[in-house]
Amino acid sequence: MSASDVPVIIVTGASQGLGAATAVELARMGAGVALMACGAEGLAATAAAIHDQGGRAWTFVGDVAIHADCARCVKDTIDQFGRLDGVVNNAGTLAPLDTTANADPAAWQRNLLVNVAGPFNLIHTALPELKRRQGRVVNVSSGAAEVVIQAAGAYCAAKSALNHFTRVLAAEEPEITVVAVRPGVVDTAMQHVLRDQGPRVMPEDQAAFYRDLKTHGRLEPPEVPGRALAWLALQAPHSWSGRYMSYDDPGLLAALKR
Repeated sequence: MSASDVPVIIVTGASQGLGAATAVELARMGAGVALMACGAEGLAATAAAIHDQGGRAWTFVGDVAIHADCARCVKDTIDQFGRLDGVVNNAGTLAPLDTTANADPAAWQRNLLVNVAGPFNLIHTALPELKRRQGRVVNVSSGAAEVVIQAAGAYCAAKSALNHFTRVLAAEEPEITVVAVRPGVVDTAMQHVLRDQGPRVMPEDQAAFYRDLKTHGRLEPPEVPGRALAWLALQAPHSWSGRYMSYDDPGLLAALKR
């Protein structure tokens, strides 16, 4: 397969955690990967991990909440690789972890900018190329879209909005395939924040739940959902477009075992 035949995927939030793991899995599956995040050092580490296994990666330092950054990332990715076949909208923020009454309004708005406007920004600029390639969009959602998490109102609202945006986009753009995915409870920095700050603002039983996830080894390593996200970015069937699904969906697990 020549370089021009290799599918290319943009992964946001690729400097650490789930985004980094997804990018590495994409490279293992044979894709070229454009890595976007705010942190240059973390992006360099992810790119190095991909290069070490013989993969192809390129980095772009930018903020998904800024439309112009997303537009430049898409343009430069196409300039770098000659094509764009999919995006994984993984970049996200939990903050503010506080009740509605006490939350910082600016932090609440920033949450929506990153978690909802961020995916829109990247999709909006990538759509012409994705439609031309009959490409794929994977929006990383959360169980918080459906579960009440006190003191995480912004995050819950944002992920619920992202799920419905996924459904609308699937209806509007039948040339592409778009899914929203619950990655499960993953051993990342976000879980550390919940354990560290949760007891200050959450009911005791809710804070204990997040603490117990770590204590009892019930957090998934990022590589597990990362593999599912990578497969979806490359091979999600069009019949799944518009779905909100879990990383351990039976149909997805069966596909991963083939």
